[in-house]
Amino acid sequence: MGVEKLISDLKLSSVVPASITGDDKVHEFTNMDLVMKLHYIKGVYFFKNDAVEGLHSPDLKQPMFQLLELYYQTSGRIRRSDGGDNGCRPFIKCNDSGVRIVEAKCSNKTIDEWLAMNDACANEELSYDQVLGPDLGFAPLVFIQFTWFKCGGLSIGLSWAHVLGDAFSASNFLNIWAQIMAGQFPPNKFLNKPTRTNKFINIPLLLSTVGKLPFSLKKIDPVGDHWKITNTCKMQSHSIHITQKQLNQLISKVYGAKVKPFDVICATIWKILAKVRGEYSSEPMIVTIIRREDNSCDTETTDVSSNGQVISIVEANNVKVYEVDTSKLTKLIAEKVVDETRVVEELMEKENGDSDFVVYGANLTFVNLEEARIYDLELRGKKPIFASYNISGVGDEGGVFVLPGPEGGRIVNVVLPKDQIEGFKNEMREELGVF
Repeated sequence: MGVEKLISDLKLSSVVPASITGDDKVHEFTNMDLVMKLHYIKGVYFFKNDAVEGLHSPDLKQPMFQLLELYYQTSGRIRRSDGGDNGCRPFIKCNDSGVRIVEAKCSNKTIDEWLAMNDACANEELSYDQVLGPDLGFAPLVFIQFTWFKCGGLSIGLSWAHVLGDAFSASNFLNIWAQIMAGQFPPNKFLNKPTRTNKFINIPLLLSTVGKLPFSLKKIDPVGDHWKITNTCKMQSHSIHITQKQLNQLISKVYGAKVKPFDVICATIWKILAKVRGEYSSEPMIVTIIRREDNSCDTETTDVSSNGQVISIVEANNVKVYEVDTSKLTKLIAEKVVDETRVVEELMEKENGDSDFVVYGANLTFVNLEEARIYDLELRGKKPIFASYNISGVGDEGGVFVLPGPEGGRIVNVVLPKDQIEGFKNEMREELGVF
């Protein structure tokens, strides 16, 4: 049975802030917001029936009215400046148009049966397929999908325009919703919304980057009011669970200094994909590494939405990546990253939002979401039995997203050209026994 037949009875509605935000309120995008505008964050959480028994749609919607008072910009719609010094730079008019709620059913499968499919493409059906535009001024920035399963369980799917903030901001958004539903008033730090500014990290520029397009970006033809990238090949998602035992096995292969799990996972997959891609094209010599800012490592940003990523690159010089020892690649990732964040932000300042770029998938891109508190979302004191985040709108070079696992270990979501998925699965099976 096709996935499209598993999800049925879709109903759409809207939720708006509990109080009027005001006609003159706007939300200005930072340069880092705008560089992410063609990407979309997709999250999904699964709850067994004992966590949601007796809950109905009004119970799930009611806390959102108060939530959207804090996150009022998520209820707005995008407009463009009318010339002047800002050119046509986009911004959000906070007009309380609302976030979109999607209610759906999966009458043919239980949550256990769904998860047993281990199908990342199927999980995409549990968070609404979102693209901003072509009617940009009317497009909702956030969709929340509630899907009820045959067993009485529930999945909560989030579609979040990346221009609003990163995956940490998106997951915090749902965590605060759950806190409000549990009768807990949001922490005071979320009530003090700081002014968001374009900040340039004070790091020296490398001569190789001055006056050039950052290696971590790919400039594309202008998309106008339809914020969607066009791939030259069909992309496909795949998800693997690396258990703690398997992770320890990977780490044991790397000698020397203390190894961070993210670094060794990236090194392993970089090497695997270099081998796979050697059969089709050239191996990836430069990869992009995206992490959270060090000063935001508590992952609970005090701004309700924030793109706080540090964008770096790593280059493997004078080696064949698929032949080099994993420990050497791990050391490169740990010690030889070149931070391009400042260069990216300065470029966007110069472009003033007039040009369009791809970040995820401009190079093979590794994203560290290990510290995202996706298991902090609780319903009636129960955590999700499984939760995961992915990105849509990934460029042709692909993306790898490393998340916490439900019981230790890591969930790794990849978005790759479809013709590389089987090769990747085969290599992962040989390396770790996972596929």
